[in-house]
Amino acid sequence: MTPQLILHNARITTLDRAHPVASAVAVTDGRFAMVGQDAEVLPQRGAGTAVIDAQGRTVIPGLNDSHLHLIRGGLNFNLELRWDGVPSLADALNLLREQARRTPPPQWVRVVGGWTWAQFAERRLPTVAEINAATGDTPAFILHLYDRAWLNAAALRAVGYTKDTPEPPGARMERDRNGNPTGLLIAKPNANLLYSTLAKGPKLNPEDQINSTRHFMREMNRLGLTSAIDAGGGFQNFPEDYQVIQELERRGEITVRLAYNLFTQKPQQEKDDFARWVRMTKPGDGSRHLRMNGAGEMLVFSAADFEDFVEPRPDLAATMETELETVVRILVANRWPFRLHATYDESISRMLDVFERVHREIPFEGLHWFFDHAETVTDRNIERVARLGGGFAIQHRMAYQGEAFVERYGTAAAQRTPPVRRMMEMGVPVGAGTDATRVASYNPWVALHWLTTGETVGGLRLYPEKNTLSREEALRLYTQGSSWFSTEQSDKGTIRAGELADLVALSDDYFSIPDAAVKHLESVLTIVGGRVVHGAAEFAGLNPLLPPVSPDWSPVRTHGGYHRATAPVVRAAHTHPCEHSHGPLLPEGLFCPCFAY
Repeated sequence: MTPQLILHNARITTLDRAHPVASAVAVTDGRFAMVGQDAEVLPQRGAGTAVIDAQGRTVIPGLNDSHLHLIRGGLNFNLELRWDGVPSLADALNLLREQARRTPPPQWVRVVGGWTWAQFAERRLPTVAEINAATGDTPAFILHLYDRAWLNAAALRAVGYTKDTPEPPGARMERDRNGNPTGLLIAKPNANLLYSTLAKGPKLNPEDQINSTRHFMREMNRLGLTSAIDAGGGFQNFPEDYQVIQELERRGEITVRLAYNLFTQKPQQEKDDFARWVRMTKPGDGSRHLRMNGAGEMLVFSAADFEDFVEPRPDLAATMETELETVVRILVANRWPFRLHATYDESISRMLDVFERVHREIPFEGLHWFFDHAETVTDRNIERVARLGGGFAIQHRMAYQGEAFVERYGTAAAQRTPPVRRMMEMGVPVGAGTDATRVASYNPWVALHWLTTGETVGGLRLYPEKNTLSREEALRLYTQGSSWFSTEQSDKGTIRAGELADLVALSDDYFSIPDAAVKHLESVLTIVGGRVVHGAAEFAGLNPLLPPVSPDWSPVRTHGGYHRATAPVVRAAHTHPCEHSHGPLLPEGLFCPCFAY
């Protein structure tokens, strides 16, 4: 068949060990049809083939985040002011001040994760007084990791927290000498107070949620992401909160392939949730752009060990094993892959006791199950995971919480948090990701910088060289590695004939630039299934149009997402040689036959 697309004159790292480099690819029916050199690929073009000259850019397989809360993040992206990557607290407060003036009542200004005090030049957190001064009468909510959040005076009034509000379980409201809440909410260590307070704010209407999700996916495409595994999340109910992403799939407007996991929402009713869901859907249901993946990351609330390293390690409830076993039996019997949030080795030991007990009666063989995070897992428990055929999805949470971990547990304890190199040596599947958007940032290049240097965003070196990865090893975890966790390892992760045609051309050469520059990489051309979903720099003319950010007061409309030192590339339609003024794709999803680069 005549290729739909040919990309040539590229420096392609395929991650295919048999054919590691190439200069050109041909795409047919959304998959790589040929991968090789220009001289062998270019002659395959036909009259209807779009040809793109990569102009010598470094090209890699599309990135795949093994743990991203994209569905929930998309519903809220246009509501949120991002402090991700902002270099100083003064800059962050200025952004907050500007957005407070722009935000109409009854809406709030929200800064929801993706930043830490250690990234700021001032090396400190904001104060309640500074937040009140910046925001005035506009309600404001600011979340810092899993440990605390701030409400300004207007938000305290909006949510109704007063002197008479009782202390919530597992958390604390800071109060003044008269007993009135100051606005600082502290997890000790349960973060439910922080998230339940955030949930009291106004939501976007459905059309704005669609717009918000599209812009969030474009932000992901800008950073080189073509796939993600959605880990569910609190206040993300199935099927109600999946209507927007399902509508986008129906319209053909999903630009990040999503495999989603179902996250239980009701303490003490987890068994009922999963017993109902196994009758409603099954893993693999959906399309190549949106498909159900399994259960988790929350299986039972009693198994939640929040990684708030400011606080001591929590002991899980004595009921955890019984409750977890009930749910895991349902999942394994119905052959549902599952994932489970677990920070501490002590928790993982108890969870593995449950898994091994279930396995003796209902074998796990062939089931893709895994732990998320696993910062302090020991070799003994890695071996137990390997025997059960499981894996580890690791994220760069320590890049944001490393300073707190070192302060509590010491430098030596932090040197393998998590022990990524050891996991790989022991042959356990490992996939990389971020756990964005409410804890770490969604920027995959910050995660890749952490994996290869062992540094936090504040510059603290956590790991010795033996627990860091080469750049190629880290990239494999973010591509091939993550594909195992959605049971798609034969479909994505390399640039090889037969795999899905997802690739990224980078703003600079990932393999040769200085370490510090890795954090600032972006995509200049992102292709999903042979379809251009993002273009910048010399490829700006290929950038598909999006409707303007809505509502018009959205922080994203003014500031975008992850902080950039330079202005973003203007998104504009391209006038083709035939003077067809449209993006690189026609409405039917076909390339303009006259379009050639």
